[in-house]
Amino acid sequence: MLLPYRKSSKAVGKEQAYRILNSTARTVRIKNTIGTHILRKTFAYHAYKSGHNLSMIQNLLNHSAPSVTLRYIGITKEEMDNIFLTLNL
Repeated sequence: MLLPYRKSSKAVGKEQAYRILNSTARTVRIKNTIGTHILRKTFAYHAYKSGHNLSMIQNLLNHSAPSVTLRYIGITKEEMDNIFLTLNL
């Protein structure tokens, strides 16, 4: 059952967000645990794969360097090397 939207001036805490995410996941038959951290990483990964500027993603995640962001979202050296191999320069 999806939770009804309630307008509130209070921010949702980590624990409540976790409960909402997992309740919704169960509703759509996802058995894995869904946390807020995995959503953060997934957002960054898909933003990068969609071609968004890495330095902007780095700033959004408050990382110290682009290399930290790439490691965080799971982009490997091999994947970065493939970019050069697929370009027709």
